[in-house]
Amino acid sequence: MLRVRAVLYQSLRGFRTFPCAAVEVKNEPILGFKEGSTERADLLKVLQELKDTTEEIPCVVGDEHVWTKDIRYQLSPFNHSHKVAKFCYADTDLLNRAILASVAARREWDLKPVQDRAQVLFKAADAISGPKRAELLAKTMIGQGKTVIQAEIDAAAELIDFFRFNAKHAIELVDQQPLDSDGSTNTMLYRGLEGFVAAVSPFNFTAIGGNLAGTPALMGNVVLWKPSDTAMSASYAVYKILRESGLPPDIIQFVPADGPVFGDAITASEHLAGINFTGSVPTFKRLWKQVAQNLDRYRNFPRVAGECGGKNFHFVHKSADVRSVVMGTIRSAFEYGGQKCSACSRMYVPDSLWPQVRQEMLAVHKEIRLGDPVEDLNTFFSAVIDDKSFARISKWLDHAKSSPNLSVIAGGNCDRSKGYYVEPTIIESKDPQDSIMCEEIFGPVLSVYVYPENKYKDVLKLIDSTSPYALTGAIFALDRNVVDEAAEILRNAAGNYYVNDKSTGSIVAQQPFGGARASGTNDKPGGPHYVLRWTSPQVVKETHVPLTEWKYPYMG
Repeated sequence: MLRVRAVLYQSLRGFRTFPCAAVEVKNEPILGFKEGSTERADLLKVLQELKDTTEEIPCVVGDEHVWTKDIRYQLSPFNHSHKVAKFCYADTDLLNRAILASVAARREWDLKPVQDRAQVLFKAADAISGPKRAELLAKTMIGQGKTVIQAEIDAAAELIDFFRFNAKHAIELVDQQPLDSDGSTNTMLYRGLEGFVAAVSPFNFTAIGGNLAGTPALMGNVVLWKPSDTAMSASYAVYKILRESGLPPDIIQFVPADGPVFGDAITASEHLAGINFTGSVPTFKRLWKQVAQNLDRYRNFPRVAGECGGKNFHFVHKSADVRSVVMGTIRSAFEYGGQKCSACSRMYVPDSLWPQVRQEMLAVHKEIRLGDPVEDLNTFFSAVIDDKSFARISKWLDHAKSSPNLSVIAGGNCDRSKGYYVEPTIIESKDPQDSIMCEEIFGPVLSVYVYPENKYKDVLKLIDSTSPYALTGAIFALDRNVVDEAAEILRNAAGNYYVNDKSTGSIVAQQPFGGARASGTNDKPGGPHYVLRWTSPQVVKETHVPLTEWKYPYMG
């Protein structure tokens, strides 16, 4: 039967081999960038070349570079006088052109063997791992304000892992086939979605943009990619790497655009097949509502996948290892200025441990270096992404300073004279339901509620009900009974749940990422099932024994 199915694959989809050979893939090693290392020297060279330069980034539809009249600039967060990139917004006419060009190219791309499509991602991963690594890291650092290690974790290791593991999962998906029976062969064909997929990516991870656009394309889809304005340079670098790695024109259209204009254009098209989104809850809800309002015009029910952030927690039990709590929380709350979807922003500490936890956190806080990540590679974190983010976080700091329920015990200051700098801030709250404990801030602000140690079960229930989000969370406890109790109470409070570890740092293929409730649709990119989200399977039954009678035996 395997031979028969192989023939069927060859005739229907052009697959050259069946079953597919196993693909060996490992997580990309994270480089150290120590003094005197080759990778540090390479990075410093590129950083120097990009210093004070402005890259010009067009819209790209097919092979055509298009400039519209709506010109924008990406500014460096830590030096907003530096225009990192000049780019333009696609207007509605250009977006509609991109949609039609994509749909015209879809059939040929979808009919390519999955192994051929996967080779594009494998080649792109190899390029990022090798000759393109320094450039992509430098553009992520300058354009998005990441430190060298945060850029390495994101734009190199995670993006490489997304490309390699998703390509592996796509190839292995072909082996997942239904049962055969006597006289017939059953085959599952994994087609792309009929239409186009819109990919809307955020500023905070270069890797997310590559994944949101690249994975649907891997599965035979055509994509309109709207990158974040504040991640334009690095996103365009990823797009060019994919093209240089063999991605044909019109498979991914690179179309920066105003958010509402893009949303209106894609949801108005009868060809919309899916939306792959990472961003804010209001924007995701707006897109979902537009899809619902336009449902009658679509040829299919569009797939809508989204990840929208969180109000992530660290719960500390009296049995916890205090040093682990302190170090894990400092990293989770303040790395990349708290601008990770998974960053810890609320912490619950028993009164018996709080004096020690507070003392050690304040000692570490004094050592944190905030500054320019390019001029000083030893910087722990840098400015927040833009003026809107700075203004939002500033309002939270004002709230903390004016509320009788809140006490700023470290940080609390900000300065936008050169860059959008916000100090790492620790706030103690007397009220566990204060808005600062409930709402997402997306900045380097940690709120702490100190609870009576014997009330920990009540606090676990409080954690579950305080926030509308359910993305990540961590508990710190050495008492196994408490670990088990917490797992039951917090079962639905986080999509990625950590025991005696910080709430950040998920790794592709190790901790597939995503949450539910207001945090999104929990599709778990980084895991083996994510690729299936972007396929429309077809089952083919081929019968080898002709039917010779219409009557059933019971009919005599």
